[in-house]
Amino acid sequence: MPLAEALPQTAPRLTAVLFGLSGCLVDFGAHTHRHDSHSAEQAESTPGALDSLLSLQRQQIPCAWLDELPSDLSQFLAAALPEWIKPSQHPATISPWPAPDACWQALMTLNVDRLDGCVLVSGEPRLLQAGLNAGLWTIGLASCGSLCGLTPRQWQALTQQERDIKRGKATMQLFGLGVHSVIDHLGELDTCLADIQLRRFKGEKP
Repeated sequence: MPLAEALPQTAPRLTAVLFGLSGCLVDFGAHTHRHDSHSAEQAESTPGALDSLLSLQRQQIPCAWLDELPSDLSQFLAAALPEWIKPSQHPATISPWPAPDACWQALMTLNVDRLDGCVLVSGEPRLLQAGLNAGLWTIGLASCGSLCGLTPRQWQALTQQERDIKRGKATMQLFGLGVHSVIDHLGELDTCLADIQLRRFKGEKP
C-alpha cells in the first residue's frame, strides 16, 4: 500500500510547498547558476517535476518556486512549468540566501498565514539552509541539484556505481545541513511528503 494511502485520516494537511527552480523543477544539475548561460535542455523539467506539481494541484496545496537568477533567465527556465505555480522573484531588497526572508516572502505570495505544515524542496544547499532558518520542513534533492552538478546526458553516461557514489556524497552533504529528508529527484516526492505528514501526525516539528 502506498504510504499516502496508509496515512491516518486525521493526519494534518500540508499547508504549502515551495520549490527551488534551477536544480529542482528544471535545469537538472543547476548549470545555469554556475555558467550564467542557458539552453533549451536546461529549461526542461526534471524527472517527476510535472507529475509532482499535478499531484499537489489535485490536493489543492499551494505551491511557488524561488530562485536568485535574474528575472528574464528564471522566466525562461520556468516556461515548461504550469502557469498556476506562482513565481517568487528575489528582489534586491531581500537578504540573499541563506537568510530566511525569501522563503517567508514566497509564503506571503501564496497568502499562507502560518509556517506549520510548510515544506521547501530544493537541490541547492543555500536555499535549503534558508528554509531551515525560516522554520520549514526541508527536502533535499541528491541527484539533480548542484551537489552532483551534471547535465542529464552526463548523468546518464555514468555507470550505476559512479551514480551511486555521487548520489551518496550529495546525500551526506544534505543531511549534514540538517535537512529533514533527502530524495533522488521529484519522482519520489509524493512518498516523501506523505512521510512528513506522518511525522507531523506523531508530533514531530521541523
